[in-house]
Amino acid sequence: MKITALTDLHGKLSILPAFSPVLKESDLVILTGDNTHFGHYREMQAIIKSVRQFNPNLFAVSGNCDYPDGEQSLIEDGINLNGCIREFMGLHFAGISGSLPCPGTTPHEYSEDEFRITIDSIIPQIRYPYFLVTHQPPFRTKNDRVAFGLHVGSKAIRRFIEETSPLLCFTGHIHEGSGIDVIGQTKTVNPGPAKDGYYASLTVEEGIIKDLRIERVN
Repeated sequence: MKITALTDLHGKLSILPAFSPVLKESDLVILTGDNTHFGHYREMQAIIKSVRQFNPNLFAVSGNCDYPDGEQSLIEDGINLNGCIREFMGLHFAGISGSLPCPGTTPHEYSEDEFRITIDSIIPQIRYPYFLVTHQPPFRTKNDRVAFGLHVGSKAIRRFIEETSPLLCFTGHIHEGSGIDVIGQTKTVNPGPAKDGYYASLTVEEGIIKDLRIERVN
């Protein structure tokens, strides 16, 4: 099974054709938030429709730059992961939308306590092997370190990973936090912004992750 993950597309529909070969050869596509750039329901619909031109198999969460009503589009399409578990080809996927409060104001932010409420709703649903999809990266990894070195990730999400050991956490949000890291037995990956051509690719064989990499389209 091949999975491709895109994060922080920020509504840049013009770059999606460059991803076409990658998306078409994937079994599943994951969107990890900021799919629109301060977009609402209709803008989210446009993103989903455009991605599905290349691959119909899609799961997603929304990010801090996606208005909360955009998540209704994901729910209606049956691809929303926020607060729930979905199954595909014997693997399970859970997700957490939004981010911690940011400098300035973005429309889809949560506190650590609010993240814990979402986490508490996921825990009874977990089936293994499972992947976690979060827009907000977990605390103290390569993926949550901003340009001046400060870690700005979620401690609640990190604790959730430590307690439940997903195979991998797909994340984004911090554009300069591109990279692959590990928390316990769980790999984490922030591909870097899809609006700039970046994506993560991996294969899974019998519950084992193989060939995890970050790539960039031309």
